[in-house]
Amino acid sequence: MNDTAAAAPQPSPDTPWQPLAGVRVVDFSALLPGPLAGAILADLGAEVVKIEPTGGEGVRHRAVLAPILHAANRSKASLTIDLKREGAAAVVERLARWGDVALESFRPGVAARLGIDHASLSAANPRIISCSVSGYGQNGPWRDMPGHDLNFLAAGGAFAFSGHWTGRPRRSGMPVADLLGAGNAAIAILAALNERQRTGRGMALDVSLMDAVLFGVSMRHGLDRDHWAPDSPYPTNDIFTTADDREIALGVGSEEHLWENFRKVMAPDMPMILESRFDTDAGRREHGDALFAALTETIARRDAADWMARFEAADVPANLCLFPPEAVASDHVRARGFVTEVGGQVLSAFPVAADGRHPQIRRPAPELGSGTREILAMLDFAPASVEELLRDGVVADGPKGRG
Repeated sequence: MNDTAAAAPQPSPDTPWQPLAGVRVVDFSALLPGPLAGAILADLGAEVVKIEPTGGEGVRHRAVLAPILHAANRSKASLTIDLKREGAAAVVERLARWGDVALESFRPGVAARLGIDHASLSAANPRIISCSVSGYGQNGPWRDMPGHDLNFLAAGGAFAFSGHWTGRPRRSGMPVADLLGAGNAAIAILAALNERQRTGRGMALDVSLMDAVLFGVSMRHGLDRDHWAPDSPYPTNDIFTTADDREIALGVGSEEHLWENFRKVMAPDMPMILESRFDTDAGRREHGDALFAALTETIARRDAADWMARFEAADVPANLCLFPPEAVASDHVRARGFVTEVGGQVLSAFPVAADGRHPQIRRPAPELGSGTREILAMLDFAPASVEELLRDGVVADGPKGRG
């Protein structure tokens, strides 16, 4: 064992886990996938500057997207730039020299036109890591197609699988492609930072949301399904509605002891569950339609609290489908300690503990342009140059950027 490491004091669990302290990120991205990747890095200690047009990015102006603004842009500073104006290149060049990482989420080709592609940024800083997050990637026949989460899920094969015992596939309320892509981007950036320690050089990362979906599909389903089909592996592994219109998620599957526990709970209300045709895993699948229909009808007779008390007492894997405030208020989530209130918003930090230490949300999402003057000063622009940039409309300061 290394004596120095053994003698080093262990950090307190109350000390935030900030392994990326000192890493600098220039975030040109918008909406969810790119900004979320930046938020993960910020939670882990990176210094992130969010670059927006002078009128602000789209999530600032659409109430339905407001949660993205607060969650995906926490702990960042805001600098507003009109990248199409003469004079913007000087600001971008200094940002490139300052940064370790640059994130962008434009369609392929747009970043080059704006002067924020890897070729432009690396000319100023050969060590910079550029991460482009796009729908279909930087090459291929689909690269220029428009799209959002639903499109990438469809293109990646996710809608070949319903996830329920019956019924056609339907979308999730979670933006699965966006979330997978953001995670892939964060992982790729960390890997690139590690490689740069050996090579001293930056690189261009190409993260496609459709590729992320296809990767996920390959992990669970394989890549040979050529038709849609219900894909729940068991009729007892689904969501069921109770008498008081709540829903319970049952995770009863191939583990025989859990099936027997569940069987005993259901038998008084549903005697057919004791029939021999349901004794085996294969039998439950063969007669799954009848089993699923009977469970649906039986669970609808009692309130959720009644069923949950029975399932918990019998060690059955069942969960009430909670609304987010219910989950946040639970003793378990409180004990885990990742959810916190920051600036009036209830947010979840990146949910990994390291020796008991947690990543930290240091401050709420910034007001548009609130960091413009401070960031330009950090980039060594003289006060007169800052005023000139403001006067020429290259950058905007605070409320002036909301036009």
